[in-house]
Amino acid sequence: MQSPTPRWTLVSLRPRGGHDSLRRAAARHGGGLVALSPWQLQDRDDAASRTALQRALSADAVVFTSPAAVRAAARLQALPAMVACAVGSGTAAALRRAGVAEVRVPGRMDTEGLLNLPELAASAAGRIGLVTAPGGRGALQPALEQRGIEVLRADVYERVPVALPRRAVDALRDAPRPPVLALTSGEALQQVMGQLPADALDALRTATVIAASERLAAIAREAGFERVRIARSPRPADLVAAACGPDGGRVPVA
Repeated sequence: MQSPTPRWTLVSLRPRGGHDSLRRAAARHGGGLVALSPWQLQDRDDAASRTALQRALSADAVVFTSPAAVRAAARLQALPAMVACAVGSGTAAALRRAGVAEVRVPGRMDTEGLLNLPELAASAAGRIGLVTAPGGRGALQPALEQRGIEVLRADVYERVPVALPRRAVDALRDAPRPPVLALTSGEALQQVMGQLPADALDALRTATVIAASERLAAIAREAGFERVRIARSPRPADLVAAACGPDGGRVPVA
């Protein structure tokens, strides 16, 4: 049986191979997905990265900035018993799958939410481990250091830039207007906008942006997007729910 033609288009900027959950969430509301991956994730597997990870995991509390950071760290070594702070529910689930029992998750799933966790308060923290990638959660480490906290950073994977798939660029050009852009990374948006040819970039600029945080909403507005909405969280279901409006309609509200 042939699948029905999608009624609307969700644009995902997630890393290569990371679009499935957004694709399923959009499909539940009659949408299709255009996967514009500006990079792929690659583990760091060298002596310096292993040493940095061991130091980070020895801290009083350890922050993991993404599920990818958890998976990459667990491939480098078995994760020990510790107090782990996760930026969101996906990262928390990855930690539990890796055998970590004590996981703290902020109610607000972004950098500001992490900084409100009691474990990251200056009065409670001595040394904080930060397991991440270069460029990941760029505001987090300076904010912790401003509190007088020593940050033990371990970059356990990296984002390797890749060319945008031609089929995806063509699909963006041909998508019903306006598309919906799921925005969970300001760096990804910058990478994609820098690669798109002019006509495809014009198509993207017509999008309604669903931002995972107020910070990302501000980045979208600065980049010239006029219609910007903020989702409850970066979870795929919440991004799509924000796109479809309060009534959960099958076609997003512009």
